[in-house]
Amino acid sequence: MKQLKEYTIPFVGLKQELHQFEYQIDNTFFEHFEYDEFNASAVNVDLEFDKKSTMLELHFKATGTVNVNCDLTNEPFDLPIEDELFLVIKFGQEYNDENEELLILPHGEYEVNIQQYIYELIVLGVPSKRVHPGVEDGTLQSDILEKLDELSPKEKSIEKDNEETDPRWDKLKNLLNDK
Repeated sequence: MKQLKEYTIPFVGLKQELHQFEYQIDNTFFEHFEYDEFNASAVNVDLEFDKKSTMLELHFKATGTVNVNCDLTNEPFDLPIEDELFLVIKFGQEYNDENEELLILPHGEYEVNIQQYIYELIVLGVPSKRVHPGVEDGTLQSDILEKLDELSPKEKSIEKDNEETDPRWDKLKNLLNDK
């Protein structure tokens, strides 16, 4: 996958202090990853980039909304997103990103691309079950909801006392009790 240069931070020229970066994420960002689950997105990602002598600490904060379809009614709605990620970058012999909170870059690297971390931060910040807020509070009027309500199983009030049972089953039930 091609790296987008606006998400590459050349850290070699930065002073050893806290740096702030801000990114506005929309659907063109997700098109790069061929991710089409969102109808629209407007997410602001704030990055605190703390450069230290032996490592880099990155603290991502994502806030905003993504427009998704409801899992029950297929109605589109804006889902608020709020998520955080803390990443430590250290230097070693070879590249290693097996740990989700630790990235090891080879000695001599002078920049880091953070697009994958922003992508994962937002995508994993979306709940697996997306329910329209109107469904939860009962204000959404939808043909699909009416049909689901019509087809849902209704509770039947059955009186156990008046119910007749087959005498053969009663004998089998006695076998369980006679141990």
